[in-house]
Amino acid sequence: MKKTKVLFKMFYLYHKAAFDPLIDLFESDQNYDVALSLTHEVERSFGFFDKDETKKYLQKFDQEGHRISDENENFDIVFAPDFIDEKRYGDALLCLIYHGITFTKTVTYRELKKHAGHRYIIFAEGDQSVESLQESGSLGNCELHKVGYPKMDPYFTGENFNRDKILKLLGLDPDKPVILFAPTYKPTCLYDLKEAIFESTKDYNLIIKLHHYAWMGKYASHNQHKIFEDQIENYPHAIIIPKDDYNILPLLFVADTLVSEASGAITEFLATGKTGVIYNLDQENLKHSDGEALLGFDNREYLKESFVHIDTPKELHAGIKLALKPIDEMKKAQKRDQKKIFYKLDGNASIRVKQIVEQLISDGIKI
Repeated sequence: MKKTKVLFKMFYLYHKAAFDPLIDLFESDQNYDVALSLTHEVERSFGFFDKDETKKYLQKFDQEGHRISDENENFDIVFAPDFIDEKRYGDALLCLIYHGITFTKTVTYRELKKHAGHRYIIFAEGDQSVESLQESGSLGNCELHKVGYPKMDPYFTGENFNRDKILKLLGLDPDKPVILFAPTYKPTCLYDLKEAIFESTKDYNLIIKLHHYAWMGKYASHNQHKIFEDQIENYPHAIIIPKDDYNILPLLFVADTLVSEASGAITEFLATGKTGVIYNLDQENLKHSDGEALLGFDNREYLKESFVHIDTPKELHAGIKLALKPIDEMKKAQKRDQKKIFYKLDGNASIRVKQIVEQLISDGIKI
């Protein structure tokens, strides 16, 4: 019997985290011929010299047992982490599994408007994203389905996560609380907290997980990772996660609290039921070149009752202490926010995606 051909298209290595549960699900089904592609993994040096690293990671995918595609073949289904050049994929069913939390960045809606004439099957993580997409007026011909958050399925199924084992592999003390510092690249708090994050966490384990772009030198300066690499040896309680370790889920699992500002990791951490620390940003300076806001939310107000908010590096230590022992009102607020943002944190979001795709294919719906 002819197999249905599925492509998981990635621009950057870190996009794979959003796809991993789905890749496993489709690869385990003999009715599908599954392939992976990677197209944009470039590291920039000296401000202009680009080194293409896609081949290195594709070889790694191949060694892990995945089929690799250069995309010069016809597919029935294409999963993408963002909007793509639709003409390349003929009549394939285009499925958008956004690489982060859908509603938090205005670029989502900007790109959606550019592609409004095409039909994507968009899978949203919950009510807030559905409402934001519908109210944006930019859905066009796209079809929207609320399924949950496939990326975090392994967190809730407990696959391969053992706290002591993970911390020992990282060289950290399993008897101490874990602080995860996961700033985004833009807008970022990493310059404000570059010293405070080390000094405020001396009694804990500190894991620094930078955004993928912080290592690439293209969208953010290499200074973003060098700041922490230059200091790390002076702080034996701290480690920095290398770029190749793209999946944040094991870190969310072992973290007792998270420090960030506008990273999607904040919302992902909400799903864990633990309390994070949000560094408030100056909203007036967070604009695109055309004056539109960078963020789809005001991070000073975001999860205001659920997470600890701080305004200065001096408040970090106290903020961490409160997050480790949150008050009851915070825990109640977290439940409310979880319900609004996430649909069914049950580890089955990927299964729901596959069921919807199979129904659409069965109905003969193509773009």
